Amino acid sequence: MKKTLFLMLLAGATSCHTLDLNPLSEASTGTFYSNQTELELAVNDLYRLAFWGNDNELFSDNEWHRGQLTNAVIGGTMNADDAGVQTFWLNSYKAIARVNSFIANKERAAANTPAAVMLRLEAEMRLIRAYQYSRLVTHFGDVPLLTEPVALEESYGIARKNQAEVLQFVFDELDFAIANLPVSYGASETKRLTKGAALAIKARTALYTGKWQLARDASKAVMDLGVYALHSSYSQLFLKAGETSKELIISVPRDEKQQVFNGAGYVQDNISRNAGGYGAQLPTRDMMDAYECTDGKPIDESALYDPKTPFKNRDPRLTATIVEFNTQWLGYNYMPHPDSLTVFSSKENRRVPNKDTRAVAAFASFTGLLWKKGIDQTWPDRLVEDNDAIVIRYAEMLLTYAEAKIELGEIDESVLNAVNLVRARAYGVSVDQTAAYPAIAVTNAAALRKVLRRERRVEFPREGLRYMDLIRWKLAEKALSTPVVGLPDPVAQNRAKWPFPGVTPLDDDGLADYSGFGTDVKALSQRSFDKSRQYLWPIPAVERRVNPNITQNAGY
Repeated sequence: MKKTLFLMLLAGATSCHTLDLNPLSEASTGTFYSNQTELELAVNDLYRLAFWGNDNELFSDNEWHRGQLTNAVIGGTMNADDAGVQTFWLNSYKAIARVNSFIANKERAAANTPAAVMLRLEAEMRLIRAYQYSRLVTHFGDVPLLTEPVALEESYGIARKNQAEVLQFVFDELDFAIANLPVSYGASETKRLTKGAALAIKARTALYTGKWQLARDASKAVMDLGVYALHSSYSQLFLKAGETSKELIISVPRDEKQQVFNGAGYVQDNISRNAGGYGAQLPTRDMMDAYECTDGKPIDESALYDPKTPFKNRDPRLTATIVEFNTQWLGYNYMPHPDSLTVFSSKENRRVPNKDTRAVAAFASFTGLLWKKGIDQTWPDRLVEDNDAIVIRYAEMLLTYAEAKIELGEIDESVLNAVNLVRARAYGVSVDQTAAYPAIAVTNAAALRKVLRRERRVEFPREGLRYMDLIRWKLAEKALSTPVVGLPDPVAQNRAKWPFPGVTPLDDDGLADYSGFGTDVKALSQRSFDKSRQYLWPIPAVERRVNPNITQNAGY
């Protein structure tokens, strides 16, 4: 058991990547960090998705997987032995250990490495370490703060540091990275961490922890760099065409040729059954009902909304994110209506049995909805998903700036402009074409807060931001304690009410209430969030079994 802690907290040398040919937990560490190549190898090895990425969308009210029923977060079953919690903790401290080793040993290469290169690599490493601690404190609260390699015998006395102290360390490290990283690189190094990346992580961390002034200043600094811009097309941003976009601040490269991709199982979960998939990874109806109508009003206030034609007169991000009924998708017309027993296939140039209606296939989409965002037309043929993983993009900085200013009571034209830039892009127009999109003009703080929160939800689905938004807004106890709602069974009495039996009421937090529809909708799964403990995750039990000095969060 003692060796387990050593590997989890200090060494983390279990991957098959090049750097681990000289694993940091072994005596051969003494031969490493001796030249620029080895310093770069150490840094590059941390540019892997295991050390990056946002939260799972399944932790939120935006997405549901048919085969999963519930997960530990939305099922209220999270505990100290949860595998996902352990992996999160392990990967974070694995990266931290490698950064600490790099910083402790980098001077070995001083004689043969330019000082400017060493400084830049150190800044990258300190940014990566700060990012790990940022994620740890927002999920676990107080955590051990390790800033240098720790001997095995010392590791048993490690205790948790107060969240405020760890946060201050994070901001100090990010300031070092901001001061010492370039604004941009040459064309061959476009995905490396930059000054903007450090500022963006600072802005997000500050936002998540209620440090409004820091969030305002850091996000504004990103805006003022002048190197980032919103991509012209919202839908194309999440496909291969968007991988070099100026909107991306941090993204992790993925490529089939480099063997970094998701395979057939992931692809088939996300595509229609007609196209050879399972239609199992699904948008929720809650997600769909969050999109405003084109008049800027929510569906329960707009005269433009008709539940019989739910995609009509809606924010364009809806049809960029969820497959619209009766449109061609992946070579087949997508129509889950129970009377649509056959559909036309543009791929086969004929009508075919409709496997995407539950009247034909019992396991067709249980919500009637399918994801469109980020799904490429080549997926069914390749059975490969290798889109670059987006971590932070410029739109988040605009909305972070707006939210921070709202919470500071500094509502001015810059707040409205930041939100309207994001909205205008969704409609494919410039921000000054206010007649072509529902531009925000309201200056009341409560009303603006509602707009901002709804805007974040419809701008970032499938990007892993919704969970932490629910946590920091203290809405998880509401949003994650309601049923996942799907289409009723395809029997005769339900056909006249298809696809939705009425206008969904939305509460003051923008959350849908389906309780009044009775059996006209079907409860697929019951979410359950324990507000007495789940706003923080449990410290992994394996850590505490080895080192009882690491205390547990309340309720676990």
